[in-house]
Amino acid sequence: MTAPKALDAPHRSAGILGPEYRTATLGILLVVTLIAFEGMSVGVVMPAIAGELDALDLYGLSFSAFLIASLFMNVVAGLWSDRRGYPMPFLAGVVLFVIGMALAGASTSAGMFLAARAVQGLGAGASIVALYVMIARVYAVDVRPKAFASVSAAWVVPAMVGPSVAGFVGQHWGWRYVFYGIIPLVVPALVMLVPALRKGSAGEADAPQPGTGPRSRPVAMTLAATCTAGGAGVLLHGVDRLHREIVPGSLETAAGLALLLWGLYRLLPPGALRFARGLPTTIVMRGFFSASFFGVNAFIPLALQEVKSFDTTSAGVALTTGALGWSAGAYIQSKGSGHAHQRIRLGAAGVATGIVLCLLSVLPGVTGWIAVPAWIVAGFGMGFGLTTVSVTAMKQSPVHEQGANSAALSVSDQLGSALSIGIGGALVNVIGHSSSQIATGFLVISCLMAVIAVSGSVLAGRIR
Repeated sequence: MTAPKALDAPHRSAGILGPEYRTATLGILLVVTLIAFEGMSVGVVMPAIAGELDALDLYGLSFSAFLIASLFMNVVAGLWSDRRGYPMPFLAGVVLFVIGMALAGASTSAGMFLAARAVQGLGAGASIVALYVMIARVYAVDVRPKAFASVSAAWVVPAMVGPSVAGFVGQHWGWRYVFYGIIPLVVPALVMLVPALRKGSAGEADAPQPGTGPRSRPVAMTLAATCTAGGAGVLLHGVDRLHREIVPGSLETAAGLALLLWGLYRLLPPGALRFARGLPTTIVMRGFFSASFFGVNAFIPLALQEVKSFDTTSAGVALTTGALGWSAGAYIQSKGSGHAHQRIRLGAAGVATGIVLCLLSVLPGVTGWIAVPAWIVAGFGMGFGLTTVSVTAMKQSPVHEQGANSAALSVSDQLGSALSIGIGGALVNVIGHSSSQIATGFLVISCLMAVIAVSGSVLAGRIR
């Protein structure tokens, strides 16, 4: 009788907090948490910023600046990661994000604050894409689902406490310290990621050569990113003008859409715009999830406050519970049971169900609190389906295209939410701003986004 060999022992997948991955995981979570906290907090202090800087329309413009810059940098950082590795784009992104935070805190004019938001967008876009590539190259294949689930979960705490903490800081110390307070927390995140960054730098000599396909050409892709980001901005501006100036607004919308489609055709995998099987549809599914969920999420506080007379705190409860559902869905997804297309289909169906339940909250005789369980269901669908999309996309990507496809995921994500929110805002403006008109607008928006979610559920089979 011989002693059992190591090969006879059952294989156990390493945990993301095991000795091999602990510091990298904690560093990644802290970076994502900081970016998420900034995103969740800005809206709370925006009225104070607009008042002090004399810019009543600063809220919408600041998010547009962040979006356009982030879209552009997603693509640049993805190319950079594929050709030179993830350490430098990640470090550059963190530095730009910190500079943007410092500029925002020091802003003395609306123009300076908008520029600061753009710099923050550049930093956040580069950092997130580089982190996706870092996960794909540092973590073993069977550990990646847990790593991606942890990235989704890192948004939960900022979603729950970010607005209240920002409100407290803004009230007692001023809105500038909402930005200043995040900067020191970047240092421990970088320290924890030093081993992963060294591994990426040391592995550059052995890294796979960059691809030679159309999406690996820096000049062409930079131009495509410019057209996509610029087209999105022009399109949203044109849509917002339609109810006031129909002819100029229509021309602007058409021009923006043309630029956007031209850029997307080159940024996304071949066949993405026609839902080709496999990776192309997987990438596009990210946009379906974001469009349907955030297209409603943005208008829930408005609907509850104006139609059901909720106060600000009560209206925010639904969004907080949605974050809890998202975390639960991401955790269950990490267990990896079932085929990917089935999990994505179930996730999209969950989002559609949550939206349909949520639209009931503005109907006469129905309590607005139904939005709370409704958004738990929608959040669960997002955590379960969206995280599966990320894992599947990386699994379907050749190693030398992981950066480009990470960027494509981010582009699909941001465009989906930005366009749905922009179109939703235009619908509200067209229908009207009285209580009954806002209720009607919310119903129209919810129905439109539910159709998008159902369409995503139907298309999920094409990721195979």
